[in-house]
Amino acid sequence: MIVEFIDDNRDEFGVEPICTALQVAPSTYYSARTRPLSARAIRDAVMMPVLLALWKANYSVYGARKLQIATRNAGHVIGRDQVARLMRELGIWGVKRGRRVRTTRRDDTPARSPDLVGREFSAEAPNQLWVTDLTYVATWSGVAYVCFIVDAFSRRIVGWRVAGHMRTDMVLGALEMARWSRGTDLEGLVAHSDAGSQFTSIRYGERLAELGAQPSIGSVGDSYDNALAEATNALYKSELIRGPDQGPWRTIEDVELATLGWVHWFNTQRIHSYLNDTAPEEFEAAYAAHKTDQPMVGNQ
Repeated sequence: MIVEFIDDNRDEFGVEPICTALQVAPSTYYSARTRPLSARAIRDAVMMPVLLALWKANYSVYGARKLQIATRNAGHVIGRDQVARLMRELGIWGVKRGRRVRTTRRDDTPARSPDLVGREFSAEAPNQLWVTDLTYVATWSGVAYVCFIVDAFSRRIVGWRVAGHMRTDMVLGALEMARWSRGTDLEGLVAHSDAGSQFTSIRYGERLAELGAQPSIGSVGDSYDNALAEATNALYKSELIRGPDQGPWRTIEDVELATLGWVHWFNTQRIHSYLNDTAPEEFEAAYAAHKTDQPMVGNQ
């Protein structure tokens, strides 16, 4: 620190006067200037650009733990404490979730399906339990509403839709994407949601029945009735919508294009602690390779 201060001010004041004022021998300063870099300093110089590149490549959202895992996955050996220290020196940090805003418009007119989940957002295989919910993004040209459908087994986003409205059509659009990616025979699947009017509509229930799926509606007034879907929405808002390199959002189309890229990253690269620090696609691939063994379930 002292050496850096002298370097910054030597042209204006001279080395000897600064050393006298700081009560430091000039020989100490010159010795420090000519001393070879330590192994730690050399290592830091190598790893700092690596960490910065990986942090930016992952939407600038990883904290020290996940950035250390991503660095390890990239073939580098580095400790978590070193990652945390270098992140401080680089001036980067992990993203924090913001406050959740409700978008549920409850409709008490139709008879609602029962809650088949009971806050147990886990599954032993893909296509056993899907959860879905809506969120929104403010843009200069209007509000973009976003619907995600998430497989509880792997946390993979299997369907999504961005639209300028939150009518049943946009939810059905997300459901069609999920059906396309997961197949038309979904016998035994439970599709869980909150009590929003889109999910209690006749059209939504009929489409689930055509696929062999059962609708499940969370209990009204329960803040945990759809916790997994709400957690995915929170990650989306904090990692993409309010990310350090994002916004302001101008159009709904901008949000849709950015969401496409984020969902791909989320499914194929994002590290999930629930999935033993792997990405959803990797977790499902491991399950497919070992499905004759004991069922794989993520960390509880």
